[in-house]
Amino acid sequence: MKVSYKDAGVDIDAGNSLVEKIKPVVRETFNENVVGGIGSFAGAFRMPKGYKNPVLLSATDGVGTKLKLAIDSKKFDTVGIDLVAMCVNDLICNFGEPLFFLDYYATGKLDVEVASEVIKGIAKGCKEAECALIGGETAEMPGMYKEGDLDLAGFAVGIGEEDELNPKVKEGDVLIALPSSGIHSNGYSLVRKLFFEKLNMKFDDEINGEKLIDILLTPTRIYVKDFKRLKPFINALAHITGGGIVENFPRVLPNNLEAIVYKEKIKVLPIFEFMSKYVDEEEMFRTFNMGVGMILAVSEDNVDKVLQNSDGYIIGEIIKGKKGVTLR
Repeated sequence: MKVSYKDAGVDIDAGNSLVEKIKPVVRETFNENVVGGIGSFAGAFRMPKGYKNPVLLSATDGVGTKLKLAIDSKKFDTVGIDLVAMCVNDLICNFGEPLFFLDYYATGKLDVEVASEVIKGIAKGCKEAECALIGGETAEMPGMYKEGDLDLAGFAVGIGEEDELNPKVKEGDVLIALPSSGIHSNGYSLVRKLFFEKLNMKFDDEINGEKLIDILLTPTRIYVKDFKRLKPFINALAHITGGGIVENFPRVLPNNLEAIVYKEKIKVLPIFEFMSKYVDEEEMFRTFNMGVGMILAVSEDNVDKVLQNSDGYIIGEIIKGKKGVTLR
């Protein structure tokens, strides 16, 4: 008796079918710097011109257990956007502009339709982030994942000027919040425990007239275009992910400066107000973005320019003190 790779659970033909299916979508993310097409051993990208001392930046991330909600609800069109967002939003915090993106898709048995939905989302995120999707890997690993399970990882590469990499926060800077689109992609282990174990809610249950699953799978906002527009007016920016404001903003602070954030000024999203009925306030602020996806440190004379060119609003200030964030 002879055994084939397909008998072992790996379908090469399905993988080839996926590549053909996603080629048009991926090509839509290409720009003049992409060299070659899809299907080579490596993606190639020309170095953009116009930089004095260019530095390459890289970031990698996943979607966390938000992906489990996508799997359970069979709604796969948004998690690819999350994957891109979590990487490129970190890149811009070092004043890097995203150039290209790579993805890793792992599963027990490849479902071409599911995979193509996910990758369409990745391509959509790349277009929003103005970067090219130039490569990826689809790994079919029976025995490693349960039926229906999948995992994602993303990798972004960007470019910046060497002398712009370090934040330039100073005393007197004003803190401006750019709103989040929702929970983004952090804290979903707590989210799932609260809504589906403690409260026994269903995907179709509604909060303020919107289905719970739609709220929870709202994709992470991508801030690349905001950054490019506001870059001349900002001294630093911090992506508010796991750990919340209190653990993420200190990453751009020098040792002698303290950030004061006024809680009453934060435009808390309804989903966080709902969750706050069941989760302590301190835990909420240490786990979630609370409606603030990005915080900008801005010199006082540039505040009006930032406010006029964004949906941002003032939430605090920088003072002399011990490095860290104080919530008041």
